[in-house]
Formats: sequence, structure tokens, C-alpha cells
Amino acid sequence: MGILSKLAKGGMAKKVMDEARKPQNQQKIKDAISSFTDKRKGGGTSGTNGTSGSTPR
Repeated sequence: MGILSKLAKGGMAKKVMDEARKPQNQQKIKDAISSFTDKRKGGGTSGTNGTSGSTPR
């Protein structure tokens, strides 16, 4: 069963690489990456609830 699992994973990886080579998919990948990095940059300070890092006493 291990050999079949490795073959399936290899086949999926080849399919992903083949799709990533297509120009229309390259643009989609670039857009997704830029969207992801924008979200990470913009959301880095949220979640602090304005406590300015102080510990409650």
C-alpha cells in the first residue's frame, strides 16, 4: 500500500506542476500570493484589543 500511496502523491504533484506552468494559472497564483501577503501585512496588529501589551494586575 505504501508504494501506491507514493505513486498517487507523485501523480498529483506532477498534475499541480503542469497546471502551474500555464500562463493563465500563473497569473491566478500571483494574485493569490499577493492577496495572502496583503492580508498578513494588514492583519498583524489586530487582536491586541488596545491593551498596548501590558499585563493585567
